[in-house]
Amino acid sequence: MKLFGTDGVRGKAGKDISASNMLRLAMATGIYFRQFAKTNKILLGKDTRRSGYMIENAIVSGLTAVGFDVIQIGPMPTPAIAFLTENMRCDAGIMISASHNPYNDNGVKFFDCRGNKLNQEEEAKIEEIYRDQALIDASQVDDRSIGKSKRIDDVVGRYIVHIKNSFPKGLSLVGMRVVVDCANGAGYIVAPTVLSELGADVVVLADEPNGFNINENCGAMHPEHLSKAVHQYRADIGIALDGDADRLVMVDEQGKVIDGDKLMGVLAVHLKKQGLLKGDGMVATVMSNKGLDEYLEKNKLALYRSAVGDKHVAKIMQEKGINFGGEQSGHIIFSDIAKTGDGMSSALQALAYLVGSGKKASEAFSPYESYPQKLVNIQVNEKPPFDTIEGLDALIEKVEAAGMRQLFRYSGTEKKLRILLEGKDRAVLEQMMEDCVSFFKKSLA
Repeated sequence: MKLFGTDGVRGKAGKDISASNMLRLAMATGIYFRQFAKTNKILLGKDTRRSGYMIENAIVSGLTAVGFDVIQIGPMPTPAIAFLTENMRCDAGIMISASHNPYNDNGVKFFDCRGNKLNQEEEAKIEEIYRDQALIDASQVDDRSIGKSKRIDDVVGRYIVHIKNSFPKGLSLVGMRVVVDCANGAGYIVAPTVLSELGADVVVLADEPNGFNINENCGAMHPEHLSKAVHQYRADIGIALDGDADRLVMVDEQGKVIDGDKLMGVLAVHLKKQGLLKGDGMVATVMSNKGLDEYLEKNKLALYRSAVGDKHVAKIMQEKGINFGGEQSGHIIFSDIAKTGDGMSSALQALAYLVGSGKKASEAFSPYESYPQKLVNIQVNEKPPFDTIEGLDALIEKVEAAGMRQLFRYSGTEKKLRILLEGKDRAVLEQMMEDCVSFFKKSLA
């Protein structure tokens, strides 16, 4: 079984993500990073899942067994690990999280010394070491070479200052009421603190993690609760994070979820007008709506598309010399501020634009009409290669003949097939989606 998915290693805690597997993975990771080591330190953070205790201890054991010192900083957003790894001069950073998944899943994400997520080639090398028992046995150290661990509980302040400094000095959130849903996850301290210190009247939801309620009917995966609270408290805007706070979903003053593509489009054009956009364009994924292409083209900006996953977005950004990109699902990257998707830094850039515009959120973040688009997820037992599925080519021809754009892909973290259709005619789209769902349920049953 392949170890790495679209965003690190992820699976059911206690099964795929077991103490023994994570001990071995930590050893493999340490062996890989040994060749680049300068400070002999690796940073380790986690979200609020109960299983994080088990995995954290296993990873500390594995890293110290191959000679690394470990700095444990407890519950912290994924983007904070990326920032602090570089800021604290560590050789690597590790985040224990399954992001938006429920509490019974967990996973591990890796960062190099500059705070960048590992690419597929680097992940493949770690996986190769993971499967090499002789190398793992030979790489364990003894005597004075065994590493040590240290827990530091106050580094969150560094990250809070960093995030606040990304908000324009001449602006303030005084007079703005903001509802923030922390998903009972890793952003439950950072998000309310940053917004309050910038002057907002903050209403906080889901900020009482108990190890099991992360992402449970809250956060970016359930914005309906945020929408209800925005109405109830007559707020100007709502912000929802996911379990590790690298994803952002926003709700306008009417309680409507702001389309992720439209949010990115507005921010890209805003950056251009400020003279802060590099590369005359932005990067989005194959999931983004064609309406975004047309809006950017109208504003003389290019749109480059990547595979799904913010690390793939970041790779294209680096290749094209671009400093802005993201996914419609909420992973937005301002690379001048953060190396990976960062829910709070993205929220602050959106709030800065909103304050400066003098508009209500419903007007400010709705600059164009999207093409009708529908995404359906279906559960699958296996993930056979698409070129082995009989009849799929004929289905694709049928979809494209109807004027539809299609994207069929397996989830990198769950046993699901994602079916995306997009076209001008919603009625045709709905019928075609029924045909696609029926086909895949029969083919993959």
